[in-house]
Amino acid sequence: MNPPKTDARRHHDPETRGFASDNYAGAHPEVLAALALANGGHQVAYGEDDYTENLQAIIRSHFGPTAEAFPVFNGTGANVVALQAVTDRWGAVICAESAHINVDEGGAPERMGGLKLLTVPTPDGKLTPELIDRQAWGWEDEHRAMPQVVSITQSTELGTLYTPDEIRAICDHAHAHGMKVHLDGSRIANAAASLDVPMRTFTNAVGVDILSLGGTKNGALFGEAVVVINQDAVSHMKHLRKLSMQLASKMRFVSVQLEALLAKDLWLRNARHANEMAQRLAEGVRAVHGVEILYPVQANGVFAKLPHDVSLRLQKRFRFYFWDENAGVVRWMCAFDTTEDDVDAFVAALKEEMAH
Repeated sequence: MNPPKTDARRHHDPETRGFASDNYAGAHPEVLAALALANGGHQVAYGEDDYTENLQAIIRSHFGPTAEAFPVFNGTGANVVALQAVTDRWGAVICAESAHINVDEGGAPERMGGLKLLTVPTPDGKLTPELIDRQAWGWEDEHRAMPQVVSITQSTELGTLYTPDEIRAICDHAHAHGMKVHLDGSRIANAAASLDVPMRTFTNAVGVDILSLGGTKNGALFGEAVVVINQDAVSHMKHLRKLSMQLASKMRFVSVQLEALLAKDLWLRNARHANEMAQRLAEGVRAVHGVEILYPVQANGVFAKLPHDVSLRLQKRFRFYFWDENAGVVRWMCAFDTTEDDVDAFVAALKEEMAH
């Protein structure tokens, strides 16, 4: 059978890859195949399709028998919907100062979600019970937004990981204060691959109430999901998803991508490869005199400090972002399609520019 024809034309070089973001990567071929499989014919819209129904069993196999998935369009949408679901109108969310919900979502949790973020500086992107206590007070003070949720990110925005015991300690501490726990899992697959444990080991098994499950950074074309683990912690999720503009009419095309990733081990294969490429990159960078790696490389990101002029020249050869330009800190991300040759070419270019 001849492939379908299209009037669209390719406008990029499919062999060009950089280290700016795992969002730059395309969709995994197995995900594209799943989208084609779900196409054709009519399916009920707005989530009452066979693919979304089947996804529920897959989600329960990863996150326990009470888990329920609510597919959404993107990560910010997942976080906003999830946090709304576990806060009252007067509620606040405690998070790391570096958290994506605080730094990279354009104020959406506060502006769209109608909640208050209470941030805590951290040395490595990770909260602890002691750090949480800096903001966990004033529940009866009507002049202060009420702390109702602790939000953590796994893996963190700095590429570090929580151990299952660390998350258990956070959940126990939060629950003891009557607060719920949200986990931003945009790179949850990378965390599980690095820790070499199932995702349940650091989510439902240790007390997480609700999580944002990432798909896009792990090989999906688009789409994430809010996964409700503790059904008693939330109410009216369907209504919240709709009023937050995150209800896909043709939801089967989000759900089938998550099925392709999670039904067997594609999610894990993709994450392991990205992590391995980050380790290869870190090993190469450590051999370059004058470049400092700032945080443990535990997932698929490398954070480094190098001369500003070197970064500017290197950016002309490979795409990547400054993390803190004033401090000379950059972030290099690997994806499921990053190759050994990509890494080696980047390290060679870094050596050249450092010797310039």
